[in-house]
Amino acid sequence: MPLPSPRPSPIDGDIALAQRGDVDAFERLYRAEIGRVNALCLRLTAGQGADELLQDVFVRVWEKLPTFRGESAFSTWVHRLAVNVFLIARRGELRREQRVVSSDQSDELPLDPAHGYAVDDPDARLDLERAISLLPQGARAAFVLHDIEGYSHEEIAGMQGIAAATVRTQLHRARKLLMEELDR
Repeated sequence: MPLPSPRPSPIDGDIALAQRGDVDAFERLYRAEIGRVNALCLRLTAGQGADELLQDVFVRVWEKLPTFRGESAFSTWVHRLAVNVFLIARRGELRREQRVVSSDQSDELPLDPAHGYAVDDPDARLDLERAISLLPQGARAAFVLHDIEGYSHEEIAGMQGIAAATVRTQLHRARKLLMEELDR
């Protein structure tokens, strides 16, 4: 006896409508995904530029929506697109920095924590989100993508165009720096 075919979910209908240009359907998809994508953007950027990244992600979702084939959950597809938008922007930033900073200095770019997070009370206890925001960009990306989002070392390496060993090194550095910061 054949299994009944699964009923399409309301989101499937909105996807089909949005793929045909229905703005109202896209708005419902946007509302369904905005919280998760916003949290990801905040973590990846340490809050600095998160709004711009979020906007770029949903512009890209709108542009790429006709290519969504339903081979994965829509939320998974949007999440992966968000990570890719971040990585593309990061590569551009790194290229610009390399033109400005000499190659001897490029590994140790100065951190400016004053712009990486908002603190009303400088004596307030450091929490994990703030500690994550203090991490250098490469270590932060490795930590967020691996320990929070669950990507493997190899997946992160493929996304960033670096060796898996580099991801492991950045992850180790991130964890060490987090422990030091949280122990203060």
